[in-house]
Amino acid sequence: MSIEKVQKNLKLIRPPEGYGPILRPTARETYSLRQQIFELVRATGRIARAKIARTLDISPGSVTALTAELISDGFVREVEETSREISRGRPPVALELVPDALFVIGVKLSDELHTATLTDFGGNALASASQITTADKKSAHELLTETEALINKVCKSAKISQKKVSAIGVGISGIVNYETGVVAWSPLLEDLDTPLGKIFSTHFKTPVCIDNDANVLTLAELWFGAGRALSNFAVITIEHGVGMGFVSENRLFRGAHSMGLELGHSKVQLDGALCRCGQRGCLEAYLADYALAREASTALITPSSKRQDLNDYLKDLYEMAKLGDQASLKIFKRAGRYLAVALSNIIHLFDPKLIILSGKPMQYEFLYDQEMQIEMRSLALYKSRFDTQIEIQSWGSMVWARGATALALTELTKTIIVEGH
Repeated sequence: MSIEKVQKNLKLIRPPEGYGPILRPTARETYSLRQQIFELVRATGRIARAKIARTLDISPGSVTALTAELISDGFVREVEETSREISRGRPPVALELVPDALFVIGVKLSDELHTATLTDFGGNALASASQITTADKKSAHELLTETEALINKVCKSAKISQKKVSAIGVGISGIVNYETGVVAWSPLLEDLDTPLGKIFSTHFKTPVCIDNDANVLTLAELWFGAGRALSNFAVITIEHGVGMGFVSENRLFRGAHSMGLELGHSKVQLDGALCRCGQRGCLEAYLADYALAREASTALITPSSKRQDLNDYLKDLYEMAKLGDQASLKIFKRAGRYLAVALSNIIHLFDPKLIILSGKPMQYEFLYDQEMQIEMRSLALYKSRFDTQIEIQSWGSMVWARGATALALTELTKTIIVEGH
């Protein structure tokens, strides 16, 4: 797939002003000056030394010395400004990242379609690839084999040797410890507490960062989308599971053990419906696509012959609801009420500026219509919290892999740009 098609599908075309979080001053304070300068160059895309000094409120001499190090290390280069008011004299010089200094791959593993994107150091998506899979639970080795085939495919498409890939980011559904790379539980894996990060890193002989898929989707918004300019927002994903990512002070929040924000497994009904995690009463058991299908199947709304494909089944159910079938409509409305409860709880707990709803079921407007949002706001305690905006995103499947590249780029920023110096 060409870069133009990738960007069209993502709806997240890298803006000319760069990529990555646009850090607030309070967020920058925890970084070294070297990293602050690097982060600013990446976020702006192209910037003069004088502006770096003014923005960070540091001396021009410090900027000159530290940017000289970044240039010497091959991460930053000088470029001539494209617009000049004067035609004589020395052309103004700016700084930008060297696109081919490093390459990373982002991978999204799912129960239907694995996807991958190869990105350069300049934030450009160079190629993408996908691979159909099955919903069966797999061993770590089987998942590794499928991932290797996908990575080979995307490297071949980009005409780049896998040896040139400096890091790999992986998003997977389930409970994941980002710090250790251990997947405590995933609907894709047979075993609990699988050290998938270590297994993948050893095999590919390169750093592999693994995180929950809702987190990588949130990173896609934080690094390449409108979320770059927001210091505080939440992303809710509703598909075969229900996930959540939260950004605070321009950074992804994961919790004390890097395993937090499992919204789908928060309890909304004691001794309630069975969730695929094995427990009862989880939000996911009332809101995910399989929950909607199970509710319809229990009510025998459609013939069994239409239950073979989950996506087709839900589309049929939705069409029936739009035509006024009360039983079908009740299923979507009931799920919408549970979503309203979840969103009101998020507002109470985190007070986000924006909540982004994403996932295939969000094409079913009964889940997020005005009635749902009115109920969500009625459950909020304070009128000031009505300012939380709700946005519906219909991102393509490749955006998850795009977000996973941010995992890899974050690792390289820490280990090569900062600690490696």
